[in-house]
Amino acid sequence: MKIDTNSIKKIAHLARLEFDESSAEKMSSDMTQILDWVEKLNEIDTEHVEPLTTMSSEINDMREDKIGQQLDHESGLKNAPKRDADYFRVPKVME
Repeated sequence: MKIDTNSIKKIAHLARLEFDESSAEKMSSDMTQILDWVEKLNEIDTEHVEPLTTMSSEINDMREDKIGQQLDHESGLKNAPKRDADYFRVPKVME
């Protein structure tokens, strides 16, 4: 599959990327090679192959949850740079 420079410019606009004309030509050939490689993968018979759920063969070693010592409310707020009664005071993030 051949990707032309117009398609590259459209993809770049959607991805908020900017590059010059020579980079667009290079990107076009690179993306064409990637799509050709994916097409080649479609030719492989995968009918009896189980799908992967993860790329790692390691198994998570889960520990049992245990209740431990927790900070009380006042101790948690003790070193806060700014506080308002029972809460941390933080700068406004959204308007």
